Amino acid sequence: MSYRILITDHPAATLEVERSVLEPAGVELVVAENTDPATLSTLAADVDAIATCFAQVTAEVLDNAPRCRTVARFGVGVDNIDLARAGELGIVVTNVPVYCVDEVADHTLMLMLALARHLVPFAADTAAGGWDRNLATNPIRLRDRVFGTVGLGAIGSALIPRVRALGMRPLTLRRPGHTGDVPAVDTLAELLGTADVISLHLPLTEATHHVIGAEELALMKPTALLLNTSRGPLVDTPALTEALTRRRLGGAGLDVTEPEPLPRTHPLRTMDNVVLTPHYAFSSDGSMADLSRAAARNALAVLSGQRPPTVVNPEVLGAPQLRTPELAR
Repeated sequence: MSYRILITDHPAATLEVERSVLEPAGVELVVAENTDPATLSTLAADVDAIATCFAQVTAEVLDNAPRCRTVARFGVGVDNIDLARAGELGIVVTNVPVYCVDEVADHTLMLMLALARHLVPFAADTAAGGWDRNLATNPIRLRDRVFGTVGLGAIGSALIPRVRALGMRPLTLRRPGHTGDVPAVDTLAELLGTADVISLHLPLTEATHHVIGAEELALMKPTALLLNTSRGPLVDTPALTEALTRRRLGGAGLDVTEPEPLPRTHPLRTMDNVVLTPHYAFSSDGSMADLSRAAARNALAVLSGQRPPTVVNPEVLGAPQLRTPELAR
């Protein structure tokens, strides 16, 4: 039996990897030319699965996909998918939680080093023909500084040996069942007040939305650096902008923002204590192939009646409305 899968958008330059997994199994790819809800709703009308990267898979899209059995995310977070509606419709949602751990950890480290060494203003001035050592104050010595991670999953954990190699002292927020050799504190306030660098490694949920706002920024040292390579809405952008403008914070390294992208004239784009990159920390020659392959295999598993390894909404597997009932066995 043949199937059709809607590719709303994809992380790699081509769909070569996805085609190599799906087409031999008789799956036809329907590739969207744009990601507006009306277009996706129309294309979803006769597909058996949806694969998405950044596009919004809304309730409207899902309601117009009566045959859809699964939504496969190219990535870790699923905040662009209406999970509640997918569950109500019996649609299995999958993600790829482990594919770019080293890339994001390295990128986070790069942002910190760029801020600490004032790399961006110095490199820009030198490239323009200058040779001004007084563009910024003295770079920050990282040895013996406290590196605080908010979240100690795969990426947060991968950062620990990296920052220790720089002579930094890692610190994290204690969670239930916390074990290991990373010192922990009991409250976010204590972590924010102690650390010289705060790095965010959390999924975006209602509980984590704006986990760093004006009150939290006020608790941080005026010399502290804030790093975010997770999700933009973890940080209140206006509050961060004000703190940086008033020099109540040492700097920010952001691969993600709210909104994304920032408006072309947004002040964060031109601040000398900010390093911005365009949400590409996950990307490398190896990680993109891993991501494309894993997401395609997740979708194919559901279409084949097999339970994929990373179901985001496992409660749907026991629900009477499950569109692939063989997965409940």
